[in-house]
Amino acid sequence: MMDIRRILAIKLRNLGDVLLAVPALRAIRESHPGASLSVLVARGTEEMVEGLPWIDEVLSVDRPKGKHGFWGNLGRELRFLGDLRKRRFEMVVDFTSGDRSAIYGFLSGARERIGREPSGKSGGFRGKSRLYTHLAPPPNHSIHVVENDLDLVRRFGMETRDERLEFAVPPEAEERMGRLLAARGIGAGEPFLHVHPTSRWLFKCWKDESMAETLDRVPGELGLRVVMTSGPEAREVQKARSIVSIMKTRPTTLLGETSLKEMGAISRRAQVFLGVDSAPMHIAAAVGTPVVALFGPSGEHNWRPWRVEHRVAALPFDCRPCGRDGCDGTKVSRCLMELPSADVLAALQSVLKSTRIAEPV
Repeated sequence: MMDIRRILAIKLRNLGDVLLAVPALRAIRESHPGASLSVLVARGTEEMVEGLPWIDEVLSVDRPKGKHGFWGNLGRELRFLGDLRKRRFEMVVDFTSGDRSAIYGFLSGARERIGREPSGKSGGFRGKSRLYTHLAPPPNHSIHVVENDLDLVRRFGMETRDERLEFAVPPEAEERMGRLLAARGIGAGEPFLHVHPTSRWLFKCWKDESMAETLDRVPGELGLRVVMTSGPEAREVQKARSIVSIMKTRPTTLLGETSLKEMGAISRRAQVFLGVDSAPMHIAAAVGTPVVALFGPSGEHNWRPWRVEHRVAALPFDCRPCGRDGCDGTKVSRCLMELPSADVLAALQSVLKSTRIAEPV
């Protein structure tokens, strides 16, 4: 490839997907140390890569509205493309494999455009592959999402030996969470479990009664306080409150009160994180906190916590992972509903034991 000075990486996906692209973004940076690196993400996911000192710029674009996507919002899209072209990118790496990202890359004016060969029913419009100058094979769904993103850039000579996640937590987030926790009786250095029992997709969540039973046993059996967070959406807050309402002990709650950066600050202080397959689980892994992750319809082979001490709690149902939003359209996943509390507590005990053994004496 030619000498590259301005690079655009595109990841128009959800929060966790953006964070899991960090090792591949690092490979781009290390392979082009003299170039500027901009990252384009969907609005609302910027915090996953903001603050990383080796990323020069984080751009964002609104998610498509209406069934016609790009074409239904053409005026707005053309204004955004005009701004993109002014930056004179010379190379685009498209990690999204979507129609919009392919169009953005092509119309950016970049001479080098890297992506994956469209495949399957979701391959996009006819002729889409011609918008790229360099194509890799379609994603390999038998490997982790991080490995898929790394595979894309490695095929074109971009490499890194540092495959860890990285999530920047600014000092002001650390300070605010320290004050909030102290005001609620958890001082600096006091050990606690950080639990985030919710997800935007409730079919990924565990049974309220089972979560409550497990958390009630944590103080007595693990010697940890419990700090619970949730996403800001009303239904997530309500689900978390439902769990608290049936608990016999009283956890410290910060329900819908934290930004993603503040979530990272809480996880960084915790001895262990407990949650479902969601962005907070990946944030905990990124800040180096041991994780117990509950998996149901989504597959741990693709989405397990990356490069951190962890345990996966899941049932060996023949039908999982199915990738569906609940069983038979019910929005409820039996493989999660039937997961015993004892299995999750055992996973917590195991990961804590492993972590404590590994600590220097």
